[in-house]
Amino acid sequence: MAKYRQPGYQDRDRESKNQEPRGEGTRKPPPERTSGPPRWDHALGPKPVNLPGTRTVSRCAQCGTVLDGTATLGTCPKCGFELHSCKQCMYFDPGSRLECMQPVKERVAKKDARNECASYEIRVTREKETSTPASLRPNDARAAFENLFKK
Repeated sequence: MAKYRQPGYQDRDRESKNQEPRGEGTRKPPPERTSGPPRWDHALGPKPVNLPGTRTVSRCAQCGTVLDGTATLGTCPKCGFELHSCKQCMYFDPGSRLECMQPVKERVAKKDARNECASYEIRVTREKETSTPASLRPNDARAAFENLFKK
Protein backbone atom coordinates (compact mmCIF):
# COMPACT_ATOMS: atom_id res chain seq x y z
CA MET A 1 0.00 0.00 0.00
CA ALA A 2 1.27 3.47 -0.86
CA LYS A 3 2.14 6.01 1.78
CA TYR A 4 -1.02 8.15 1.72
CA ARG A 5 -3.32 5.70 0.00
CA GLN A 6 -6.59 4.92 1.78
CA PRO A 7 -8.06 1.42 1.42
CA GLY A 8 -11.12 1.45 -0.80
CA TYR A 9 -13.80 -0.82 -2.14
CA GLN A 10 -11.84 -1.49 -5.36
CA ASP A 11 -8.63 -2.66 -3.70
CA ARG A 12 -9.65 -6.32 -3.78
CA ASP A 13 -10.41 -6.06 -7.52
CA ARG A 14 -7.07 -4.38 -8.23
CA GLU A 15 -5.11 -7.19 -6.61
CA SER A 16 -7.06 -9.89 -8.46
CA LYS A 17 -6.65 -8.10 -11.82
CA ASN A 18 -2.88 -8.18 -11.46
CA GLN A 19 -2.91 -11.95 -10.96
CA GLU A 20 -5.49 -13.00 -13.60
CA PRO A 21 -4.56 -13.06 -17.30
CA ARG A 22 -6.42 -10.60 -19.50
CA GLY A 23 -8.42 -11.80 -22.44
CA GLU A 24 -11.82 -13.06 -23.37
CA GLY A 25 -13.79 -15.22 -21.03
CA THR A 26 -12.53 -13.62 -17.82
CA ARG A 27 -15.86 -11.94 -16.97
CA LYS A 28 -18.17 -13.80 -14.67
CA PRO A 29 -21.89 -13.95 -15.49
CA PRO A 30 -24.20 -11.98 -13.16
CA PRO A 31 -25.72 -13.98 -10.32
CA GLU A 32 -29.20 -15.44 -10.83
CA ARG A 33 -32.10 -13.67 -9.11
CA THR A 34 -33.78 -15.92 -6.59
CA SER A 35 -36.26 -13.59 -4.89
CA GLY A 36 -37.90 -10.22 -5.21
CA PRO A 37 -40.47 -8.76 -7.56
CA PRO A 38 -40.22 -9.70 -11.23
CA ARG A 39 -38.31 -7.34 -13.46
CA TRP A 40 -40.29 -5.29 -15.97
CA ASP A 41 -40.15 -6.71 -19.46
CA HIS A 42 -39.75 -3.78 -21.86
CA ALA A 43 -41.25 -5.82 -24.68
CA LEU A 44 -44.66 -5.38 -23.07
CA GLY A 45 -44.57 -1.60 -23.56
CA PRO A 46 -44.37 1.28 -21.11
CA LYS A 47 -45.44 0.93 -17.52
CA PRO A 48 -48.99 2.11 -16.86
CA VAL A 49 -49.25 5.41 -15.03
CA ASN A 50 -50.85 4.99 -11.61
CA LEU A 51 -50.80 8.40 -10.00
CA PRO A 52 -53.26 9.24 -7.24
CA GLY A 53 -55.25 12.39 -7.73
CA THR A 54 -54.77 12.80 -11.47
CA ARG A 55 -57.13 13.30 -14.37
CA THR A 56 -56.82 13.07 -18.13
CA VAL A 57 -57.89 16.26 -19.92
CA SER A 58 -57.63 18.07 -23.22
CA ARG A 59 -56.98 21.80 -23.14
CA CYS A 60 -57.29 24.45 -25.82
CA ALA A 61 -53.84 25.30 -27.18
CA GLN A 62 -54.78 28.98 -27.42
CA CYS A 63 -56.53 29.84 -24.13
CA GLY A 64 -56.10 26.71 -21.95
CA THR A 65 -59.81 26.00 -21.44
CA VAL A 66 -60.58 22.40 -20.49
CA LEU A 67 -62.38 20.75 -23.40
CA ASP A 68 -65.01 18.07 -23.05
CA GLY A 69 -64.76 14.83 -25.02
CA THR A 70 -67.30 15.88 -27.66
CA ALA A 71 -65.42 19.02 -28.76
CA THR A 72 -62.67 17.16 -30.63
CA LEU A 73 -63.51 18.40 -34.14
CA GLY A 74 -65.14 21.80 -33.56
CA THR A 75 -63.93 25.04 -32.08
CA CYS A 76 -63.05 26.06 -28.55
CA PRO A 77 -66.20 27.19 -26.71
CA LYS A 78 -64.34 30.09 -25.05
CA CYS A 79 -62.04 31.60 -27.70
CA GLY A 80 -63.21 30.00 -30.97
CA PHE A 81 -59.83 28.40 -31.77
CA GLU A 82 -59.98 25.60 -34.36
CA LEU A 83 -59.42 22.32 -32.55
CA HIS A 84 -58.57 20.25 -35.66
CA SER A 85 -55.27 22.10 -36.14
CA CYS A 86 -51.59 21.27 -35.77
CA LYS A 87 -51.20 23.19 -32.48
CA GLN A 88 -53.91 21.05 -30.91
CA CYS A 89 -52.53 17.73 -32.24
CA MET A 90 -50.54 15.34 -30.05
CA TYR A 91 -48.00 14.82 -32.87
CA PHE A 92 -47.16 18.55 -33.23
CA ASP A 93 -43.47 19.12 -32.46
CA PRO A 94 -41.75 22.35 -33.59
CA GLY A 95 -38.33 20.68 -33.34
CA SER A 96 -38.99 17.76 -35.65
CA ARG A 97 -38.96 17.56 -39.44
CA LEU A 98 -41.95 19.41 -40.96
CA GLU A 99 -42.99 20.12 -37.35
CA CYS A 100 -44.80 16.78 -37.05
CA MET A 101 -43.76 13.51 -35.44
CA GLN A 102 -45.74 11.54 -38.03
CA PRO A 103 -44.48 11.07 -41.60
CA VAL A 104 -46.18 13.79 -43.67
CA LYS A 105 -45.62 14.67 -47.31
CA GLU A 106 -45.64 18.45 -47.00
CA ARG A 107 -45.42 21.03 -44.25
CA VAL A 108 -48.65 22.68 -43.09
CA ALA A 109 -48.02 26.43 -43.20
CA LYS A 110 -50.61 27.70 -40.70
CA LYS A 111 -50.39 25.66 -37.52
CA ASP A 112 -53.43 27.29 -35.92
CA ALA A 113 -55.77 26.95 -38.92
CA ARG A 114 -58.12 24.03 -39.50
CA ASN A 115 -56.65 21.23 -41.64
CA GLU A 116 -57.66 17.78 -42.82
CA CYS A 117 -54.63 15.81 -41.62
CA ALA A 118 -55.29 12.05 -41.49
CA SER A 119 -52.99 11.43 -38.51
CA TYR A 120 -54.59 14.09 -36.26
CA GLU A 121 -55.27 13.13 -32.65
CA ILE A 122 -56.25 15.68 -30.02
CA ARG A 123 -53.55 16.37 -27.43
CA VAL A 124 -54.41 14.74 -24.10
CA THR A 125 -52.49 15.49 -20.91
CA ARG A 126 -52.45 14.04 -17.41
CA GLU A 127 -52.81 16.66 -14.69
CA LYS A 128 -52.82 16.65 -10.91
CA GLU A 129 -56.21 17.05 -9.30
CA THR A 130 -55.83 20.40 -7.53
CA SER A 131 -59.39 21.34 -6.68
CA THR A 132 -59.81 22.83 -3.21
CA PRO A 133 -63.11 23.42 -1.47
CA ALA A 134 -64.17 27.03 -1.77
CA SER A 135 -65.26 28.84 1.37
CA LEU A 136 -68.94 29.53 1.69
CA ARG A 137 -68.54 33.13 2.78
CA PRO A 138 -65.81 35.62 1.86
CA ASN A 139 -65.49 36.75 5.51
CA ASP A 140 -64.43 33.28 6.72
CA ALA A 141 -60.73 34.04 6.23
CA ARG A 142 -60.96 37.33 8.12
CA ALA A 143 -62.91 35.73 10.95
CA ALA A 144 -60.36 32.93 11.25
CA PHE A 145 -57.55 35.51 11.37
CA GLU A 146 -59.29 37.57 14.07
CA ASN A 147 -59.98 34.43 16.12
CA LEU A 148 -56.22 33.91 16.43
CA PHE A 149 -55.84 37.06 18.54
CA LYS A 150 -58.92 36.78 20.77
CA LYS A 151 -58.31 36.51 24.50
